[in-house]
Amino acid sequence: MPSTKFSELIKGDVPVLVDFTAEWCGPCKMLKPVLEDLKKQMGDKVRIIKIDVDQNPQISSAYHIQGVPTVMVFKNGQMKWRQSGVMSAGDYVRAIESA
Repeated sequence: MPSTKFSELIKGDVPVLVDFTAEWCGPCKMLKPVLEDLKKQMGDKVRIIKIDVDQNPQISSAYHIQGVPTVMVFKNGQMKWRQSGVMSAGDYVRAIESA
């Protein structure tokens, strides 16, 4: 995914949760059901996209991703929140609602 497409994905007024992930990352696999639960709770109030850091090094570098998983919330193209590691769906809901 070229970075121009990434900038298109994050610029709407619906919050976008971006999960920077990698195939080899154990905690990233633990995050998958949490994000599925989050999507069930929030529905159309959030978009969730995954960015594989190994396949998208330019995006990962642009956002200074040092470890995975790193989760960011964007709204209107602006980063509103960022956290590394796995959290509960409720924690992500609060982060998105405050964005």
